[in-house]
Amino acid sequence: MLYQLPNGKTIYLTVEEYLSLTDADVQYLISLNCGDTLLDPFFGSAVEKNTKEKYYDFDYLPSDDDEVKGIPSDDEPFDEMIDLGL
Repeated sequence: MLYQLPNGKTIYLTVEEYLSLTDADVQYLISLNCGDTLLDPFFGSAVEKNTKEKYYDFDYLPSDDDEVKGIPSDDEPFDEMIDLGL
């Protein structure tokens, strides 16, 4: 994520870094003159990216039970998969 320092410069931080950021850390970054001055308000936004979004068809359900993997049918009881320890 982009974080703007009080001096107007912008730096990139991960969420974990942002959550652990203290006032002393901010003062240290300002003293090092870290970051860049961004003039474009859309810098790093999805507006600039030229990628297509993947389409997933969730409405399709297979009619044949053989196409569905991993779902036990009535002739495969759960007792064989779970050890009850009795």
